[in-house]
Amino acid sequence: MQHNSTASACKQRRPRGAACLWLLVAICTAVLPLQPALGQGLPQGESFSAGEDFLNSYLSESAGKQSQILWLTGDLKTRAADILGHAFAGLRVRYWGENNRTVWILEEIGKELPITVGVVVEDDKVLAVQVLEYREVRGGEVRYPFFTDQFKGLALDTEKENQLNSHIDGITGATLSVAALRKIAILALVFHQHTPIGAG
Repeated sequence: MQHNSTASACKQRRPRGAACLWLLVAICTAVLPLQPALGQGLPQGESFSAGEDFLNSYLSESAGKQSQILWLTGDLKTRAADILGHAFAGLRVRYWGENNRTVWILEEIGKELPITVGVVVEDDKVLAVQVLEYREVRGGEVRYPFFTDQFKGLALDTEKENQLNSHIDGITGATLSVAALRKIAILALVFHQHTPIGAG
C-alpha cells in the first residue's frame, strides 16, 4: 500500500513536460551516434561488412586493408560542394587504391536518409557502382544492377563541368535516390583525379 502511495507521490512531483524532455534527450543520445558522417569513408554498422566485401572484390587483400586520405581543400572542396549542392561533410575522405584503380565508399542523402555507395574508378572511368546500404522506404530500385550498370564506363564530361558524359535513366518514384547516386559517381571521378593514382 505504501509502495503505491510513494509511486503516486513521485508522479505528482514530476511535471509532465520534464518527463517528455528527459525522454527526448534519452532518444537523441541513443540514436545520434548511430548516424553515419557523410563522406567519411567506410561507415560503421550494417554496411561495414558490405563495404569490406566490396573492397575485397576490386582490390588485393593488402590494398583493401590500407586506406589512404584525400584532403579536401581550396578548389576541390568548392567543387565537391557544387556537385552535391551542399558542403561536403569533412575536410578529408578515405579511399583505397592500387595500380590505376581507386575505390570510394561515400554517402549522400536520397530523400531523407543517407545512401551508402561504393564506386570503383579505373583510368578515369567508372568501373563499378554498388549500393552498400539503402535506408529509404521508397526508391530502392537503385540498388539493382539494371540501374547501377548504367554507370559502367562513364567518365566526366569534357565540356560540361561536374557532369557525366552520358545520360543515366531515371526511375519513377526514385528521382532523389537516382540523383544521389549520380552525384556520388561524379564525386568519385573528381576525387580520383586528385589522387596520386589518378594524377599519374
